[in-house]
This record gives sequence, C-alpha cells and structure tokens, in this order.
Amino acid sequence: MGALLALSRGIDRMTTALGRTVAWLILAAILVSAGNAIIRKVFDQSSNAWLEMQWWMFGAVFLIASPWTLRLNEHVRIDVLSSRLPQRWRNAIDVVGHAFFLLPVAAVVLVTSWPFFMRAFVQNEQSSNAGGLPQWPAKFLIPLAFALLLIQGVSELIKRVAIVRGDLAPAPQEGVGPAVANARLQTGDGDGGLPPPVSATKG
Repeated sequence: MGALLALSRGIDRMTTALGRTVAWLILAAILVSAGNAIIRKVFDQSSNAWLEMQWWMFGAVFLIASPWTLRLNEHVRIDVLSSRLPQRWRNAIDVVGHAFFLLPVAAVVLVTSWPFFMRAFVQNEQSSNAGGLPQWPAKFLIPLAFALLLIQGVSELIKRVAIVRGDLAPAPQEGVGPAVANARLQTGDGDGGLPPPVSATKG
C-alpha cells in the first residue's frame, strides 16, 4: 500500500500543477473578451479567431482542471443520504462510486473520444466560421481531460481504500472529505493541522 500511496501523491502533484496552471486561462479569456469588445466598439471590427480562442480557453479550464477539482473534493454533489452516514460508510460508498462509476465512465469517454479527435486531426478540420481556428486542438482536450480524470480517479480510489483499511487517517474536519485532507497533507496545502497517515504513526 505504501507504493500505491506514493503513486497517488505523484498523481496529485501532477493534477494540482496542471489545474493551477490552466486556471490562469480564466484571466486570459477575460482579457481577450475585453479586447474583442473594445475593438468591436471602437473600430467596428471583429475576429472569429479571437472569439473562438475564448471558447478554447474556457473549455481548457473546465476540462483540464476537472481532475484537480476531484482531488480537492470540490465537485458538485447532491448528497441527501450519505452525509447522514458514519465516515466509514461514506468512504466505502466513495470506493464503490470511484471503482464502478467514475473510472469506467472516464475510460469509455477516453476511448470513444480519441477517434473523434483523430478524424479531425487527419482531416486538419477547420472552423466553419470565416477566419476561425483549426478544430482538432480543441477536440484533443476531450481525451486528454478524461485521461487525466481517469488517472486522478485511480489516485482517489487508492486513498479511499487506504482509509477503509486503516492505512491512512481520515480528515477530522466536518464537511471535508478524506481525500481533501490527505491530499493537503501530501502536497503541503492547508494549515498543516491534519492527521498523518496511520501507517506513519505506527512506526
């Protein structure tokens, strides 16, 4: 389990770095949008390429940052029953959810989206808008994002199984998932007041 937890830490570091990097595209999209609006109003000109660039940047943030969101346990949940259950039961539910829902869905989307991207790449598919951008780089974001989500799902599953086995301590804070606390512990985020892995306390 120690080797798997080390793998999980490495995955977490990678998706965190990617998420924090692509988050800056939000600022870039704002600047491009403002620039387009100013040029359109002042000079009565517009560019489909810059308009599509805004969509690309938004799509990149939404897709590439999704594994980081999963790592932080910040994705939207409609949680009616599990929040009333003991922490151990919630961890077990997460194990089942990751193993039988998240990972298979991410794998299916990855496999089915790759030919979608490859057709666009081979044909050098271009925008239907005059002066627009090529389409294949934007379509590549789909298999890339779901490959990263699949990898992060493996990391989350490793941590949940370790918590259920007692090899990793769950988070003590109310309303914070175990993956959040341990991800913060592993990467140095947070206030440092989280419990160490159980295996570390045994030695």
